[in-house]
Amino acid sequence: MIPFVASLDDVTDQLIGVFREPRILIGIPLALLGAVFMSFGALYQHRGVQKVERLTNSSGSAGLNGAQLFSLLKRPSWVAGTIMLGLAIVCQLAALTFAPLILVQPLGAISLVITTLLNARITGVKPTRRSVRSIILCVGGILAFVTVAALVATEEPIDQAQLITILALLAGVLLISGAVWLLVRKGAKPLFYIAASGIIYGFVATLAKVVISRIQNGDFEWLTLLCLVGLITATAVGAYFVQTAYSVGPPDLVIAGLTVIDPIVAVIIGIAILREAATAPWPAFVGFVVAGAVAVYGVTSLARNHPQVVLDSQQLPIPRGSKGRHRED
Repeated sequence: MIPFVASLDDVTDQLIGVFREPRILIGIPLALLGAVFMSFGALYQHRGVQKVERLTNSSGSAGLNGAQLFSLLKRPSWVAGTIMLGLAIVCQLAALTFAPLILVQPLGAISLVITTLLNARITGVKPTRRSVRSIILCVGGILAFVTVAALVATEEPIDQAQLITILALLAGVLLISGAVWLLVRKGAKPLFYIAASGIIYGFVATLAKVVISRIQNGDFEWLTLLCLVGLITATAVGAYFVQTAYSVGPPDLVIAGLTVIDPIVAVIIGIAILREAATAPWPAFVGFVVAGAVAVYGVTSLARNHPQVVLDSQQLPIPRGSKGRHRED
């Protein structure tokens, strides 16, 4: 316990000192702005997917087809949402240059709260007590998880063997996700697409960090190129699952899964493969397990208790070709 207390005291002193630095006044607003962009981006992309489904008179719940994907490029709402998500990534990366990870990463979870409030206002479906409790578990669990990681993690150089292991695991994840999708696509629930995209994006975050670091160090060789190919492939597959998730679930549920599963997977990779927590005391690992379990339970609970999901399960589906006027977006 003594090493953990000492580490906790050191981090507390660092946090007190960091708030005295003017740079933090730039980092925090950038992180918050990124969370806002992420929320609006998810809502606009969700609206674009729903609009394309109505226009093509077909559901994308079994996976968006080529015609639907092409139609998304012509929907102003979807394009606007994509631009906003791009701005969210830029803001978050910029925030990390001014503020430490322990402050920036937890602020990203605020996007779940913002998305929930915006979606409730747009749809007129108010969150229930159970869904609010689930959201609190999501946000609280991921804040605790990231905080523990920030307290004990140490950044180590990534050698070739570790990098090849990460690429091999990513290939396995992509193959398994694709195989499972082919088997369950006709009856897949939102949680499948959310979990699959969250796991894949956890690898994306790690590979992006590796590629940027190697390019900065002038170390661009065959393995770096392979990482870049893996990064692009994983990003494309993850994005496809996210867009399909918008056709079967509300946007705040999608954001909940991504903000919880993505960082958990990235931290697990750091612990298990990169040995970034090799010197961490055992209470830290207990904290990882407990906080991660709480956050994941929050996502699964929200998938069951989200008011829109409950309403959809109690009502007959509205025919795609039903008459009615829809606002163009």
